[in-house]
Amino acid sequence: MLSCGEASGDLYAAALVRELAHIDPGSRVVGLGGEQFRAAGGHVLADYRGLTVTGLTEVLSVLPRSLFAYRRLVRAARTDRPDVFIAIDFPDFNFRLAAAMRRLGVPIVYYICPQVWAWRRSRLRTLKRLVDRALVIFPFEEAIYREEGIPVTFVGHPLLDLARATESRTEFLFARHLDPCRPTVALLPGSRPNEVRALAPVLAAAMPLIAARVPGVQFVVARAPGLAAELFAPMLALRTPPIVAESEADNVIAASDLVLTCSGTATVQAAIHERPMVIMYRLSPLTYRLGKRFVHVDTFGMANLVAGERIVPELIQDDLSAERVAAEAVGFLTDSARHARTVAAMRSVRQRLGEPGATARAARLIAEIASRPPRAGLS
Repeated sequence: MLSCGEASGDLYAAALVRELAHIDPGSRVVGLGGEQFRAAGGHVLADYRGLTVTGLTEVLSVLPRSLFAYRRLVRAARTDRPDVFIAIDFPDFNFRLAAAMRRLGVPIVYYICPQVWAWRRSRLRTLKRLVDRALVIFPFEEAIYREEGIPVTFVGHPLLDLARATESRTEFLFARHLDPCRPTVALLPGSRPNEVRALAPVLAAAMPLIAARVPGVQFVVARAPGLAAELFAPMLALRTPPIVAESEADNVIAASDLVLTCSGTATVQAAIHERPMVIMYRLSPLTYRLGKRFVHVDTFGMANLVAGERIVPELIQDDLSAERVAAEAVGFLTDSARHARTVAAMRSVRQRLGEPGATARAARLIAEIASRPPRAGLS
């Protein structure tokens, strides 16, 4: 049984299902997932879409659907106990589900672990109590888990295999009636509805400011799967709206000179494609005030965290405005030396993410745990 709760988790889940099928063609994977999980051969017992938000207060809006999905998964596990439970990120949901699996005697592997090094470090105690093995994807995570006494393996980042453009810059832009010789900005406002609602108006206001100072600039939006078109209305209402490409984030990033991105998985994709970026994030004021006290880092973007220094700008909460976004974007697009330095820094980040083959390594460890004799449940 597998549980993932957002678009990036669905991508990782799909890759993992394919690798598990390669190891054991008779294996069956069921759980919480989306279209990519299903397309890879997973059996979706509950769909993650509609459950995914960011923020402490925002979670309240999805509690009824979360409870329904949780109960369905637990019932399925009681009827046909899994050989292993795989949690992919999504900790608020997966911790509770993992506790239910522990009571049923199901071994637990946490793959794509919560960002305990960034905030809510107390979650390490929960992980220590619940998991048989943590599979981490960032090199600095392994020591944190080991110090806490949690069985851990650094497998590398799965995006090193998955973040691949299927078209060249020229092919991608020509197909959308854009000019490969003109500066191109990728817009990635997030994969969750509340992220896009927060960032789309800022980007809509920033785009004309950038265009006024960078002649010929063109914009392409990477629209995550499952997001309603109306979320992008502020940008599409512009006199010169951006081109929208759905479910093509890697092609959009690879075809760009600069990425304006929501904090999250897309920042790793941009680093892998060695593209300079401006990282943006905004939560509700109440969520930000409540959550700030639990934060343990002074930088949020994964590229900056992996680099160990702030190599790309972060515009978070009150620092985020259309004017600040435009100023940073213009700086990258008009200062060739800065652009080149940042590309080199992105290359260094990519190298620190480990070797390709993370999903295959994770699948082998999961298959080994699944093959162990079943243990008795607690209830």
